[in-house]
Amino acid sequence: MFDKYDIIVVGAGHSGCEAAAAAANLGSKVLLITMNMETIAQMSCNPAMGGVAKGQIVREIDAMGGYSGIITDKTTLQFRMLNSSKGPAMWSPRAQNDRKRFAEEWRLALERTPNVDFWQDTATSLLIEDNKVCGVRTSLGLKIRSEAVVLTNGTFLNGIIHIGEKKFGGGRTGEKSATGITEQLVELGFEAGRMKTGTPPRVDGRSLDYSRMEEQWGDIDRGRFSYTDVVLPKEQKCCWITYTNSEVHETLKEGFEKSPMFTGRIKGLGPRYCPSIEDKINRFAERDRHQIFVEPEGWNTIEIYVNGFSTSLPEDVQYRALTKIPGFEKAKMFRPGYAIEYDFFPPTQLGLTLETKNIANLYFAGQINGTTGYEEAACQGFMAGINAHLKINYKEELILKRAESYIGVLIDDLVTKGTEEPYRMFTSRAEHRLLLRQDNADIRLSPIAHKLGLISDARLEKVKRKIENADHLVSYLKTTSIAPDSVNAILEEQRTPGISQNVKMFQLITRPQIGFKDLKKADSVFNELLNRYDRETVEQAEIKVKYESYFEKELEIVDKMKRMEDQTINPEFNYLELVSLSKEAREKLMRIKPRTLGQASRISGVSPSDISVLMVHMAR
Repeated sequence: MFDKYDIIVVGAGHSGCEAAAAAANLGSKVLLITMNMETIAQMSCNPAMGGVAKGQIVREIDAMGGYSGIITDKTTLQFRMLNSSKGPAMWSPRAQNDRKRFAEEWRLALERTPNVDFWQDTATSLLIEDNKVCGVRTSLGLKIRSEAVVLTNGTFLNGIIHIGEKKFGGGRTGEKSATGITEQLVELGFEAGRMKTGTPPRVDGRSLDYSRMEEQWGDIDRGRFSYTDVVLPKEQKCCWITYTNSEVHETLKEGFEKSPMFTGRIKGLGPRYCPSIEDKINRFAERDRHQIFVEPEGWNTIEIYVNGFSTSLPEDVQYRALTKIPGFEKAKMFRPGYAIEYDFFPPTQLGLTLETKNIANLYFAGQINGTTGYEEAACQGFMAGINAHLKINYKEELILKRAESYIGVLIDDLVTKGTEEPYRMFTSRAEHRLLLRQDNADIRLSPIAHKLGLISDARLEKVKRKIENADHLVSYLKTTSIAPDSVNAILEEQRTPGISQNVKMFQLITRPQIGFKDLKKADSVFNELLNRYDRETVEQAEIKVKYESYFEKELEIVDKMKRMEDQTINPEFNYLELVSLSKEAREKLMRIKPRTLGQASRISGVSPSDISVLMVHMAR
């Protein structure tokens, strides 16, 4: 019935979809197995993409030829650049999306991708021969063979849904959980754990009083995620903000004795940075209100996502508390919020390619690795799909470094440090975030993707033009002088000292009060240049000028670190033989098997003195 596939991807969430697309676009024959063909790329929680550091990840995926950015742009209800009042390292794009359109566009994109086949079924076990995966067995009893397997099971592995004292098996509301794979992997020597996540209730938008809420519109001068010229929706949709109050909190407390979180029925740890409303009330008892974001789920639906009200309390308590929120007095609930508990595998059991150490050609990506978030999942799937293809074709693996991308930071963090709670990305996790900005993801990563064959010559040429044009603008500012009578009125207007003699325009643009929009008023040639180039090129040039000295310092640090990152370690090295290492270091190094000295230095329990011992040994 089935030919042998190059790669089987299990699960068609954000991770599985990017894995299938990446491997197929590289030339692998891919089978995507999903329990339900109608829920491909389902946004199980908030229909939104991006956010702090997450937006950078989506741009990185797009820069390398992934689909997430394109599909986000096609289905955007509202776009906002978060942290735009701060420095460019903090700017993070975020979009509210049409849930149904997002899933539809993903399915259409995959259907248009040659080499991707689909099969609706549940993978119940792996086919293993000589410590190497060679396919899967499904619930229908089918054996489907392949050279590699990527597991992206999300919340479905032994998933249990909790609503108050009720609990039932499921990987998502209305969908059954998956069993068999965890048990097999544990038998094969893998360590497994439990994690928890949750989602808020959904309500009827017609039943809300928006006049009691604050309007929250998207950016007027909206941005995008994809570096391609995908057509953006012309209109944007309004979101709203309201707040809980002491009455809401007191009502919620009535259900605490039935909360699965507080009674101990949920064993798994939930995401620290996306707590349930009951967790917020419990942890931040001093706060008398919490923000609620009221977000539409699509252009043509009345369904509303109540962001900030994630809960697993009994449904009657949820409803009574909801109706005490301003604007929700007459709210009609579509379905209650719930918590879901599921299996994950500590990611220290993986290599930097996301291949498991125990079983060859088996890759884990997404929530199975202990992460939370669509974006974190998508980039892992993308990298796992690429590396599975490279491995079976005997090509050099792709490992993105921490100084190259947020994707590199995420994977290195997971594999080197592991996680005991759902891992989400923040700008603070990246030590070189000044270099890893959302505006330059194409400059950083598109050449790598082009070399692999994931993006076209035309796309790479576009990146080169952006660099050349930005450099041209910078060069003009460095070589062109401006007279006091041309610019002093503008300087005064921006409350910065005037000049008494001609100065290079570059000197003025380095002032924090002055931007390109100011200087173009003073110099007509510069104004013409700006009009010649697109928004992204101009933005790139302005950032380059303003932060040039900081970039130089950061690159010096990266260069110093590179010496350690370039010192490779044989993954089969026996650290137990190095008695001069501490006992903890030996144990941790044997477990993680770092690929470089830099990675070894980031392992918890490996001290600087241990690294010194390794350096001495490697120098011999």
